[in-house]
Amino acid sequence: MRAIVWGINYAPEFTGIAPHSVALCEFLHARGDDVSMVTSFPYYPSWEKRAEDRGHLYRIDQINGVPVHRCWHFVPKRVSALKRIFHEASFVFTSTCRALSLPPADVYVLISPPLLLGVAGWVVGEIKDAPFVFHVQDMQPDAAVGLGMLKAGWFTKALYRLESFAYRHAARVSGITQGMLKSFRGKGVSESKLVYFPNAIALNDTAPAPVCGKFRGLHGIGPGEFLAVYAGNLGVKQGLDVLLETAPLLRDPRIRILICGDGAQREALVNRVRELKLPNVSMLPLQAGPDYRALLVDADICFITQQVGAGNSFFPSKLLGLLADSRPVVTVAAPECELALSLAEGKFGVNVPPGRARELADLLDSLANDPERLAEFGAAGRRYVEQFEKSRVLQSFAEELESLG
Repeated sequence: MRAIVWGINYAPEFTGIAPHSVALCEFLHARGDDVSMVTSFPYYPSWEKRAEDRGHLYRIDQINGVPVHRCWHFVPKRVSALKRIFHEASFVFTSTCRALSLPPADVYVLISPPLLLGVAGWVVGEIKDAPFVFHVQDMQPDAAVGLGMLKAGWFTKALYRLESFAYRHAARVSGITQGMLKSFRGKGVSESKLVYFPNAIALNDTAPAPVCGKFRGLHGIGPGEFLAVYAGNLGVKQGLDVLLETAPLLRDPRIRILICGDGAQREALVNRVRELKLPNVSMLPLQAGPDYRALLVDADICFITQQVGAGNSFFPSKLLGLLADSRPVVTVAAPECELALSLAEGKFGVNVPPGRARELADLLDSLANDPERLAEFGAAGRRYVEQFEKSRVLQSFAEELESLG
């Protein structure tokens, strides 16, 4: 099978969507399939291209046997709604030109966002006489409206028409949660098109575990401090202000909230921490590879937060890594959303609805003095994550792709 995977994020980006596109491409390559990736130059989550990538229109890299066709796109220094539109549209334009220049594939796998890739995939599929799968990692229109980033109007209607166009013309529409598939059904996608393709994780990691206490020692965090960590993208959807509102309400002086990451909201968060003079909140850059593993080993609990209105429009993929490392989790999310429902099913932590800083502070004070409960959460999470084992999930999706050839 010859497959072209087409999306805006790929390695060396190591957070967000990129690792899952990498996993798919490398799995198909290992099976002996002819797979290529059409993507951008790395920029996420810092929203800045590397110096060596600037000024290039196209380039072909080889990463673990996969040809990676990089395409120029605009990356704004400050992200706004208008600049993000141009950011995504520029990638769709240059990558469509690249996809058209490549030999035809048996199937194209489009990773959304960008939503506009649905139209591009249809154009390329019509010219190349090949089907495309529209794989949704983030339901952009629903997220933007739910978070209040877009108001109802002609532009919102245009986004929903683009979404409908992609669903209508795709051979398959896949989503990373059952909640997304339910949304697709509500938008008129036929059952025969729907594919459940969750993000997955390798659970048989043979790398030695980091030394306990190493991360704390490097960053001046005492062994007696209760370390509550958020690590990942610092964007609007994460609603991280709730952690800053919680910090001054904590009664236990041992609790330290640590925010590690990068993204569009980093500068605002740094300024907010400085203004509020929060002695129990620290911020560090995004941690990668062994540094991230060392962070998780030394964390007592890990946060996953969602802004009000995020709903089922996206699902934080970082959850799988936390559960694989047996970390107890505290989520801040609407009770009806997929994240909160997963936590209730897996019993690997506690959810607090958005906007309830007092409730979150009381929970942290309680957990800081209940190591047995934390251990139970960690063990439950490790059991729950078994269903997302990478080889099983990817093999099922690869067979779906083969059926379209």
